[in-house]
Formats: sequence, C-alpha cells, structure tokens
Amino acid sequence: MGILPELRRPAAEAAAFLEAGVTAPAGWKAAGVHAGLKRRRPDVALLLSERPAWAVATYTRNRVQAAPLLVTRSLLGAEGGWLRAVAVNSGNANACTGEEGLERARRMQARAAAALGLAAAEVAVASTGVIGVQLPEEPLARGLEMAGAALGSGPAADAAFARAIQTTDTTLKQVALEVEVAPGERVRIGGAAKGSGMIHPDMGTMLAFLTSDAELGPAGRARLAAAWRRAVERTFNRVTVDGDTSTNDMALLLVNGASGVRVDDEPEEGETPSPAPASGARPAGRWARWLEALEEAARHLARAIAADGEGASRLIEVEARGLQDEEEAAAVARTVAGSALVKSAVHGGDPNWGRVLAAAGRATVGGRPVLFDPERAELRIGGVLLYRSGVPLWEREEEAAEAMRRPEVRIELVLGDGPGGATAWGCDLSADYVRINAAYRT
Repeated sequence: MGILPELRRPAAEAAAFLEAGVTAPAGWKAAGVHAGLKRRRPDVALLLSERPAWAVATYTRNRVQAAPLLVTRSLLGAEGGWLRAVAVNSGNANACTGEEGLERARRMQARAAAALGLAAAEVAVASTGVIGVQLPEEPLARGLEMAGAALGSGPAADAAFARAIQTTDTTLKQVALEVEVAPGERVRIGGAAKGSGMIHPDMGTMLAFLTSDAELGPAGRARLAAAWRRAVERTFNRVTVDGDTSTNDMALLLVNGASGVRVDDEPEEGETPSPAPASGARPAGRWARWLEALEEAARHLARAIAADGEGASRLIEVEARGLQDEEEAAAVARTVAGSALVKSAVHGGDPNWGRVLAAAGRATVGGRPVLFDPERAELRIGGVLLYRSGVPLWEREEEAAEAMRRPEVRIELVLGDGPGGATAWGCDLSADYVRINAAYRT
C-alpha cells in the first residue's frame, strides 16, 4: 500500500489548501466511469471547461511516445492552445501500436468531442496502461458516452475523475488551492495525477491535469508555456520511483478565466510595461503569487506520486544545498533519491549515510560531475546529523534509525556554500515492487 504524504502549509503567499480536486476552480466539470477496459475499476474520465481554456503541456522525453500523446502534442504545439476538454483512459497505453493506434487515438478524440458537443480540435486525449495492445474501441466509446452524461462538479466528481485515470495507484492524488493574488481577488487551482511505477525524472509513467479559473491576457498566454515547464522541472521532474521513464507521460495545465481575476499583470492600453525579469528571477505581483501557488499544487501531486510508489512504505525527500546552482543541486537530490542502495536502506530503517554520500558523489549535469568537497559536507537523516566535515557521528545512528521508522524520511545534504539548492522525492524499495511488476500483465 502507498502512503499519503503529509499535507504541508503552502509556501505560496496567501494560499490555502482546499478539500477538492480538478473542479475546485470555477467553470470545470469532471467524471470518471467503469467502461470495461479494466476488470473492475473506473477506466474512462472526462474533464470539461464551460468556456475555452488556454492549455500548455509537457511530455515524456522518452523517444518512444504513445499515440494519444502525439495527438495532443499536435493540438497544442510548443507554446499552447485553446481547449475545452480532456478525455483519458486507463488500462491501455495505446503505445507502440503503429498507425492503427494513432487512428484509434484520433477516434477517441472525435468520440469524446461528440459526447460533449464539441469540435475534435477542442479535446486533448491521454492514455495509460499496458503498452503494445490496441485500444479496445467499443468499451471506450461506451465509457465516453457514460462519462459525458455523468459530468458534475464537487468532491464526488473530483474523486471519480482521479480514480478513473489510475493504474497501479493505491491512493487518490488530488489537490486544490485558493490564492489571493491581490487584495480581495482570489483564484483557484485544482489538480489530479496518477503515477506509481515506471517513474523517473524526465517524467515517469504519470499523468497530471491541473485546472485554474485565473484569467490570462495575451501576455500571460505567451509566457505560460515557459512558466509551466519551469514548474514541472521543479516538481514532477524531481520524482523518481524506479529509474524507468514511460511512453505516455503528460502534465497538462488548463486555465479558463472563469473567475474574471486577471493574473498576468499585463499593462492597460497606454501604460508602459514593466521590464521582463532577469533569467531565473520571479516576476512581481499577482503573476508571481499565482505561479507560486501553481508550483505548490504541482509539488503536492509530485510528492503524492513518490509516496505511492509501487510497493512503497516510506516517502523519501532529499534536499541538497550549497552547490553552484539549482541544476547541480537537483542532480544530486535526484541521484540520491533514485539510488537503489539508498532506497533499500530506507526500507530497512538503516541510516547508512555512506550510501547517501556515495550516491551524491556520482551525480552529473550534462555528462560532467557535480563537484564538491566531501570534507566540507554535512549530512542529516531524519533531522539527525550523521556526518560533518569528513567525520561520521556514529553515536547518533540509533537516533537516526528511530527517525527512519516514520512514513516520511528526510535526507539533507549541505555540500558547500554556494547558492544552489533543490529537493527531489522518491520512495523506499521493497519486495512488493518486484511482486507487482513481475505480474503486471498477468
């Protein structure tokens, strides 16, 4: 069984978590139904905006890419486009299925559009499940009609959607935030994700759908794709379960403007626009508050994916600090979180700091090693200092072992005095992971 990560107070200014999911923002409906693609569990989902929504997405970097991903990518391009709906199925990836698979993905898009009274070009599609098997069209068509008739808003609709997109997941992965972007002006962000195995940075076998009722002008729409890529890089791309990337991964953000609250700080006609921020700097004002809340929502879902890793009993959070820049720190954090030896030690409650330091020492960026002086390093597990300035603190191992019995194990590395810091998430490695994947198709 997976574990639910601790719900943390949002870092975003004036933001608050809500007990909701994808329909928490205004103007959104969702549904999830059982159509027969899987034996018992829900397997077809729809997400609908009552008005056109500006959508941007990131995708797997795997060279092998599934048919629905190619269809959606062609709709949105690199910088985004207008959508009204998303159709999702689980139980079948529609990957490595040739030209016939691509045609079935297009028919899935057309059938979802018909069920919703939309044009096919207004509907994105996504699939997840077994690779190499043609998508069964009869149950899918039936499921899309059922989901179209079941669309609604609120907790039941949110949960139905989140459940229908899952494969081996054991927990629902949902989030909703409300953020005050200016005095008295609030917008909402909702989301759902799936992912449990075949997860590694560059996006593993995960699907994530985030919604918002914020309003964007032309300037915000032009900037959103780059902002979303950065948020994904700092959240979903910092998750690792087993070192495998998938063929179907997609993180899709849709913004429909139903709140009427503008978040992109576009100047009114006749005003002088503010200069663009320096590379890596956060823009000021309501745009910054909204982006921070958006990243917070994505981070919550990313942590939930790591916590629900196949066979997992503990969430691992690795923070690396003191490196040259964020890219180097992220490389160290991801390497430690993905180390099979570190993951095994966490599963056994063994505070083996040597494995952590060794994993950090092989981290690379662009083929070059991340350089740091081990004699200056500090290492903590569960808040317990175990290594400092080249000297292990053996007397604290039992204290660290006790901390490692908690559902969340935090590993902290300080590797210098540079400004670079980053966090990555993973989970322990158990015998259940092998059992689940040994019988995945049987």
